[in-house]
Amino acid sequence: MKLSARLVAVAAVLATAACAPQTSGTSSSDKDEKTGTLRVWLFQEVNNKPKEQVVDSVLAAFEKAHEDTDVTVEYIPVETRAQRIKAAFNDPGSAPDLIEYGNTDTAGYVKDGGLADITEEFGAWDEAEDTDPTARQSVTVDGKVYGAPYFVGVRALYYRTDVFDELGLDVPRTQAELISTAKEIHTAKPEMYGIAVGGAYTYGAMPFIWAHGGELATGKGGSYASAIDSAAARKGIEAYTSLFGDDNCPAAKCAGMGGNDTVTAFASGKAAMAIGGDFSRVAVEAGKAGGKYAVVPLPGVEAGSIAPAFAGGNNLGVLRSTSHRTLAVDLMKRLASKKAQGALFEGMGFLPTFSDVREQVAAKEAFVKPFVETLAADTKFVPASPAWARIDASAVLPTMFQEIVSGRKSVAAASADAAKKMNEAFGSAG
Repeated sequence: MKLSARLVAVAAVLATAACAPQTSGTSSSDKDEKTGTLRVWLFQEVNNKPKEQVVDSVLAAFEKAHEDTDVTVEYIPVETRAQRIKAAFNDPGSAPDLIEYGNTDTAGYVKDGGLADITEEFGAWDEAEDTDPTARQSVTVDGKVYGAPYFVGVRALYYRTDVFDELGLDVPRTQAELISTAKEIHTAKPEMYGIAVGGAYTYGAMPFIWAHGGELATGKGGSYASAIDSAAARKGIEAYTSLFGDDNCPAAKCAGMGGNDTVTAFASGKAAMAIGGDFSRVAVEAGKAGGKYAVVPLPGVEAGSIAPAFAGGNNLGVLRSTSHRTLAVDLMKRLASKKAQGALFEGMGFLPTFSDVREQVAAKEAFVKPFVETLAADTKFVPASPAWARIDASAVLPTMFQEIVSGRKSVAAASADAAKKMNEAFGSAG
């Protein structure tokens, strides 16, 4: 059978899956078959063909190494992943053996009993020693490893070189300079936001909180308490929300904006700066800003420092219900290998999770350098708690920002309310 014939398109969404009951902890298979068919779910990308080519190459080598074994790959929409994967946890008979999943979903999937503990296999994998610490953290819950990091995404500061040259501006070296520069640009060019910000852009706001010494929460081992209302966190919140207003990005227009909206504003020429990811390059190049921008790490509080960034990205995980554990783990390692991640960068622009591979791609592609520098400086991750999915879905942090920029609540009141909601979620997670 040809590889291309095994790529299965997703034609329907399981709309009722979200109502499925939580899986029990007894669905783990005691079989470990060394032949047969493995089912894999990977995410469908906007331009998926390069990803398919990388995967096909891995599958060809895998099947050559394992006789009487083949693989069926299904590319599922990211938007419906929660329903699909939760349904798979509840129906082991039709579940895949291996899945791609968002790195913020790890703790929730572990609590649901869906992912296999592969701590021993990960520790024995020679390439794993070069995995960067934050990527490793994203597959770790309570000291156990539940997958392999697949790629990482991080954000930095995009700015319009032509606008800066025209106004004789220097690139901001601190967050205070960033704020003042944004307002100076808007004064000189009222039709542009100095920097596009969004009240719903949580990952754009987090670096301000972290740069001022704040944290989202404190704790470990599944036990967390909110820290969003600490004095340090409030300083970061004040810095970020100061960018909303008639002197930069009016709250009436910007309070509801998310990350994609801010990048779109920059790409379309409506903003002189934006906090965007390495994955935002294609959109920027396709817009009016194409060829007229540069990227630098988002500055921290002190001159020369880099604000800690959220380390996003995806992982690969073996399901507990698989009856092909050894084969599934081997395929996971091959898909997440240094060679495959290097090929994914070449084809899709996804940053590798291996520090040495990132250095290699940065040496070949100048655009990657500020993102690699950001990753090397310091990155942060969300609390490794299943409660985070509830906090995120309930828009606790966006609500806090929007209450502040609209004038409905002070920073102190809004952050206190957010902390209360977060602690309720942490408490209910057990």
